[in-house]
Amino acid sequence: MNILCAGINHQQAPVEIREKFAVGTHELEETLNAVRRIDGLAGAVVLSTCNRVEFYAASVCPARTCDGLKTLLHDRTGIEAPLYVHDTPRSVRHLFRVASGLDSMILGETEILGQIKKAYSAAVDLGATSRHLNKLFQHAFRVAKHVRTETQITRGSTSVGSVAVDLAGKIFGDLSGRRVMILGAGETSERTARSLVSRGVKTVIVSNRTFDRAAQLAGEIGGLAIHFDHWPNAFSDVDILICSTAAPHLILTKEKMAEMLRSRGGRPVFVIDLAVPRDADPGINDLEGVFLYDIDSLEGIVRQSLAIRRGELDRCERMINDHVGNFVSWLRHHHEFLP
Repeated sequence: MNILCAGINHQQAPVEIREKFAVGTHELEETLNAVRRIDGLAGAVVLSTCNRVEFYAASVCPARTCDGLKTLLHDRTGIEAPLYVHDTPRSVRHLFRVASGLDSMILGETEILGQIKKAYSAAVDLGATSRHLNKLFQHAFRVAKHVRTETQITRGSTSVGSVAVDLAGKIFGDLSGRRVMILGAGETSERTARSLVSRGVKTVIVSNRTFDRAAQLAGEIGGLAIHFDHWPNAFSDVDILICSTAAPHLILTKEKMAEMLRSRGGRPVFVIDLAVPRDADPGINDLEGVFLYDIDSLEGIVRQSLAIRRGELDRCERMINDHVGNFVSWLRHHHEFLP
């Protein structure tokens, strides 16, 4: 049995390409079912985050599985996917590095492990995994814990949310008097909101399509929840707008932003778009008084906080190589072509 990984990430494709291949929660079951129909495939897990879309598959014929994935993605998007493809043992090593935060835009980031756990859990719930994939992902979780515990790879800003807050701090200096609105109440939004509060922000407005979730998050951080249909009404008093919804379309168009700016009296607004697909039209950056940063814009800040964590890379890589050897040994002793 071969473990195959095919994907696209921030290292070789900008957000305007990645967002075309993103798999939303509402599409996951349909996508997994389509993947499972590929000839020779015994099980699959789909991981879709702001920085990557990856397909992990247990397959008796990696070449056919890879061709099937490429065809599926082309049919879904209408364009050729710039995929990287790894088979055993490189695919195993890749997953272990991803889970440990070594393949992220923010070296050592901690969000990715939770995202992998959710992706794996969703595949299990849909009956899409196999014995070999189950073993692989459970091992990956242990590897990530080992790396985090034994090294300093997670020291400093290690989440998209915390880096977004670092960016806001560089723009405004003292954040305590600033008003922030967050669109979306998922995991990234929650981490961002908590980072803002830890930096002294007193006013955080949370808006989400599911109001109960917005109210829950706002209650936990001492913020204010508003219904999603009403967020434009509160926009005139906001200094920072952070977008992180799971919408399949733009939430903030250039026309909508131009209309809302009329109520601001010329005050600038900083928009940080953490969503993939993007929530904000890149064209809003052309409007006077609007300063837009998307997920790829955070790379400059990321580079400034890497020195300590880079020093831990060799140690992390050695630990991961040991784990890869252990898993591949297990795989060779359980080579039957059964899910």
